[in-house]
Amino acid sequence: MGQILEKWRVIVATFFAAVLIVGSFMLTRGIESPPLAQASTETELLQAIATKDSDSDGLPDWEEALYGTDPYKVDTFNLGMTDGDAVAKGLIVPKAIADVAIATSTNASNIVDPSLPPAPAEGTLTAAFAQNFFTLYLAAKQNNGGGDLSEADMQNVANQALSSLSSAIASTPDFKSLRDLTISGSSPEELKAFAVSAEAVLRKNKADATTSELNYLKSALLNNDNTAISHITSIAKGYRDSAVGLSVLPVPKELAADYLVLINSMMRISQITTDFTKVETDTLTTMLALQQYPQVVVTLGSAFINIGKIYAVAGISLPAGAPGASFVNLVSDLAREQAAAKKP
Repeated sequence: MGQILEKWRVIVATFFAAVLIVGSFMLTRGIESPPLAQASTETELLQAIATKDSDSDGLPDWEEALYGTDPYKVDTFNLGMTDGDAVAKGLIVPKAIADVAIATSTNASNIVDPSLPPAPAEGTLTAAFAQNFFTLYLAAKQNNGGGDLSEADMQNVANQALSSLSSAIASTPDFKSLRDLTISGSSPEELKAFAVSAEAVLRKNKADATTSELNYLKSALLNNDNTAISHITSIAKGYRDSAVGLSVLPVPKELAADYLVLINSMMRISQITTDFTKVETDTLTTMLALQQYPQVVVTLGSAFINIGKIYAVAGISLPAGAPGASFVNLVSDLAREQAAAKKP
């Protein structure tokens, strides 16, 4: 049992090192890197999640979810010591250990009392990672004749655990395909009409928020802002409803390809933003969502920029306040900002 607990802490450290350093290891589409300032925001939030210890008991909040301890109570089970010390001494172990049966030549039995603290909620990535790790660990130990595993063996278990987790959260299928769109004509008039319709959809589904989802997540983590999660939920709904509303608009032929990317990226950001709200209940989901977030934002921005270029080529420029102007000017401003950023 001692080595399991020791290696558990090592493997978890390895996992978070991978999340913080490796980058987008689970993404299937390679796109340009996000701006450094934005990337540093995600890194800061990832570090904040990994180290947050609300009750200062030596056990980060995300680990408390794995062990079934209370992140706001120093000595959850009244053992006369902090939860961190109790875990270090092997007095509190992850429930996932109890859920994995060890097959022997005569029988199979749980290696700890099932009355231990509850496992993370079923269906969460946190639970999946814990269960998967111990399954792999015990299988490797059995293949080794029950003996302790070498560091190389443990690293192999780490790689398998990360690979399995990556596969479990493979990129979500696109919300729409090109055949799902209604393609309209190709003319400046069609483009103007589309801008008016798209603007109406975006205005209708604007979230009731004063800052970005990243800033709200930061406020929830660092400032204990109890209202931040509800704002994130509202933002996620705004992204989702916008994607749905935009997907049913007849789209001019010349915009179709980039518009499809825009719709799918917006829906993906909605899903990622929803995962931000799980920071307390399914920490790994939030961390992995943070890792994906910058890449998807770049994809969405690129789609807007490409649409803006199409409007520019068509010679369409609408004055501020005119119907459709906010949509056209948004994509045009993004295009100008990108062009300016590329100048030496």
